Amino acid sequence: MSSIHIYWDESHFWGLLVTRALTAWGIPHRLVRGHEIADGVLSGKSGPRPELLIVPGGRAKGKTDRLGLKGMDAVCEYVHSGGTYLGFCGGTGLGLTGPYSLGLSPWTRQGYKNRLHHFLSGHVTSDLAADPLVPEGLGGEAMLPVWWPGRFAPSDNGVTVLARYRVPGPDFWVADLHLASLPKGTMTDWENLYGIHLRPDFLEGLPCVTRNEFGAGRVILSYAHLETPASPPANRWLGHILSTVLGETVGEIPVPAWDVAARPVRWDDPVLASARAAMEETVATGLSHFLLFWRTPWLLGWRRGIPGAGINSLYSLICEAMAREPDDAALAFWKRRRDQFAVLMKLLAGGLSGYLLAERLAMTVFHSDPEAVSQAGLLEQRRALFGRPPEPGGIHADLAAMLEELYWLLSLSNNNSH
Repeated sequence: MSSIHIYWDESHFWGLLVTRALTAWGIPHRLVRGHEIADGVLSGKSGPRPELLIVPGGRAKGKTDRLGLKGMDAVCEYVHSGGTYLGFCGGTGLGLTGPYSLGLSPWTRQGYKNRLHHFLSGHVTSDLAADPLVPEGLGGEAMLPVWWPGRFAPSDNGVTVLARYRVPGPDFWVADLHLASLPKGTMTDWENLYGIHLRPDFLEGLPCVTRNEFGAGRVILSYAHLETPASPPANRWLGHILSTVLGETVGEIPVPAWDVAARPVRWDDPVLASARAAMEETVATGLSHFLLFWRTPWLLGWRRGIPGAGINSLYSLICEAMAREPDDAALAFWKRRRDQFAVLMKLLAGGLSGYLLAERLAMTVFHSDPEAVSQAGLLEQRRALFGRPPEPGGIHADLAAMLEELYWLLSLSNNNSH
């Protein structure tokens, strides 16, 4: 039986990172939904009580909506009575104090005055504390990956900082700007000429990983994604945390690289295959017209304003679903939903093609005729397809919800087969 539960709702792409890491390390785990938590899955009613609850990235408000008051109380009771909570990014936001949060940590979340400062991604050299939860072998510092992180609002009330940001690494981006590709002095020139401050220097010294007690339990919150594929120092730290919680050595090798497009096909369902091909055509369109690019084989980059994260998430969920063999429960669910999925996928693919090409046209004609392509019209197209950020919506939200349910059932099938 699993001693680790992963809260799956509203995690999508980020939940896949966590499940990949644990699967690669051979660690038994179970994906759980908000309604299961509300019904007592963390208390041991339907099996052994887990040693650890991992909450991946994703939207904190969506996670609380799925938990409901009963589920939120169940998580708090689980930790208060001795459980361990490990949250990454959105899971960190869920653990903090404030609206749509559980209050497991007394700290709150601090917003960004400059919206562009939220769009930070890549590795950051970070200073590590001397603490039992930090592996000594890292030598007091590590390159830690962050993917569009929130920020802590620290206060002096019993929270221990395990890591603080120092300086960005060579793969660091601000929105769609790769900092290492800019000539020296460019940022200073922009500040002097245009008054635009994009430097991520405000990060230096800020906490990115913390721990605190909550009743008899332990809360570990990380804006660094320690589960990032092929990120050895981060992976080593995650393995150390899991080893400490489980009382056995796990995660001794880095999480393997993840090539989404190269995932094997074990379930050659025609509707999923068609959806996969449609998403690959969408990505190809974006690549051809300089709107999308592959930063790594698992992570898309995109021009600011393009819904690259949603495209990345759908494509990854489809590929990972096809890489698993379904049982009767998964097949029954898919039989009920695949026709609806196929219709919505066709609408999304057609709408995305037109939208991406319209964005490309707007870029081309902007300097000669800024009003030729209506920005308001582009915004409406984007909202119909993907909703209004940060709230998910549009056709994408319906497709993602079906894939999330399907992958959860496939994960249960995989667990039952071992």
